[in-house]
Amino acid sequence: MALNLTAILRRLLRRRDGVAAIEFAFAFPIVLIVVMGIFEVSMMLFVSSLLEGGLRDAARFGITGATPAGGREQAIIDIVNSRTIGLVHVQPADVKMRTYQCLADIGKPETLTNDVNGNGQWDPGDTYTDTNGNGVWDTDKASSGAGGAGQVVVYDIVVNWHLMTPFLASVFGNGGVIPLGASIAVRNEPWIVNNAQATIC
Repeated sequence: MALNLTAILRRLLRRRDGVAAIEFAFAFPIVLIVVMGIFEVSMMLFVSSLLEGGLRDAARFGITGATPAGGREQAIIDIVNSRTIGLVHVQPADVKMRTYQCLADIGKPETLTNDVNGNGQWDPGDTYTDTNGNGVWDTDKASSGAGGAGQVVVYDIVVNWHLMTPFLASVFGNGGVIPLGASIAVRNEPWIVNNAQATIC
């Protein structure tokens, strides 16, 4: 009986029927994960490209100073949404518009007119030029909005992209949510304001 069992085992080990199915069963989950990963990365790159293109087109509109019925800022958001073909919906909170008088002002703090202790930042007792008119000293002198004639505007968009495959969504991002963004800096055209052309620095 033991001899017959040994012979049966030897015959089974020599058989090759079903090997391909077993190999496929081992390889299929890995191949599936790779394909899902390629799909998700491709979609993120595609949406990022749409956001960048949409923001570029919106900025081109913004520099003209045209003000439609809903306002310039809303028109800029609407242009971005029209270019993203419904894959993302940009809300006003997703778009940040920072306006500067000059390119050199980007990211610079409001100018201190009297820095008592010389530390380069505002402290009680220091005086400063309130460039953006908000009543407090800021580390970035930008004003909000699409800007006036000849001003520099930095547009930033950040939207949350939800991964489409449940397995990868459970592994990557914050609960399957990955932020996608785009930025651009432009100078508004020097349109005529009160019969005077805007000065550009």
